[in-house]
Amino acid sequence: MGAVLAAAFVATSCGAPPETAPLPPEPAGSRTEPAPVPVTPPPLRTYIARRATAAPVIDGRLDDAAWDDVAWTEPFMDIEGARRPAPRYETRVRMMWDDAHLYVGAALEEPDLQASLVERDAVIFRDNDFEVFLDPDGDTHDYVELEINALGTQWDLRLPKPYRDGGRADDAWDIAGLRAAVALDGTLNDPSDRDGGWSVEIAIPFVSLGLDAPRDGAEWHVNFSRVEWMFDTVAGGYRKRIDVATGKPLPESNWTWSPQYAVNMHMPELWGIVQFSALPPAGGPGSFIAPAADGARWALRRVYYAERAFRREHRRWAERLDELALEGLPSGVSLATDSAAGTWRAELVGQSGTLWRIGADGRITRDERAR
Repeated sequence: MGAVLAAAFVATSCGAPPETAPLPPEPAGSRTEPAPVPVTPPPLRTYIARRATAAPVIDGRLDDAAWDDVAWTEPFMDIEGARRPAPRYETRVRMMWDDAHLYVGAALEEPDLQASLVERDAVIFRDNDFEVFLDPDGDTHDYVELEINALGTQWDLRLPKPYRDGGRADDAWDIAGLRAAVALDGTLNDPSDRDGGWSVEIAIPFVSLGLDAPRDGAEWHVNFSRVEWMFDTVAGGYRKRIDVATGKPLPESNWTWSPQYAVNMHMPELWGIVQFSALPPAGGPGSFIAPAADGARWALRRVYYAERAFRREHRRWAERLDELALEGLPSGVSLATDSAAGTWRAELVGQSGTLWRIGADGRITRDERAR
């Protein structure tokens, strides 16, 4: 294994998949809620992003001093979580920030480096890729996605809301000032050898997201994804493995930092949480401070899921909470339905006194004046 990625792949933990019959593959995007929907908030992964002591050189290598002492995340899981076998190859990420940028470094173990797409804003996940998802205010709307393959080809897009809520991707939007690079530990598109993997280094300007630098203690909802296809060697190159029953390529594997509990990255309420710390990386990993509002937010999200399911069955929104038959819902949840407008709104005051709201479009907001 080359020096570029050796530090990232120590103590690989994914191991061999358990010897159990795999579940039938779930079509991507077929679910718009976790399966099953839990009563309590599902576990989300967390990370503390420390303030950089120097800006890294964006060359994809992750070997300059700026990354010294910056903690790695846990290895990625299957997008559906523990109900699926662990990924075949390890992926880890680390993050830091300064006044101008969020920096992301990723290390991807990969014995067969493959990439073919060279046009910017192509659908990059048709290659093996690495993906970044950012929802800075955590309302599940107006979020950013970036995909990159081993050639360094990028697809950046912004969504006003998730696809399930009628959102449409804005491919014409670019992350202004984005800098991204990849480094390869091996040879690209050459099946004759075994590769070590590839690494990705990204600098995202806060101003490109319409934001100032985060304050100490700020939280963003963030996730990372890796798409991995199965390939066969054909005529000295790679070709996606074909399902003989359908004549189409086998479904891709989707591996994520924080599990989505369904094959759908566009459920931002299930992304992990990154807390920004003003302390330098040398201060150690630190202790993550759990958000106090998780219970209130999740209770309202359950109402949202249940309303969507109710409408699919009854062709209308539920007008009373008892119609939704939600067990374990806090007593303070209120529901108001506007049949004429074809919408609804649910509210709940959280433990901190903040008033939380969610509506038919899935956006969750808060009113601090309720304190």
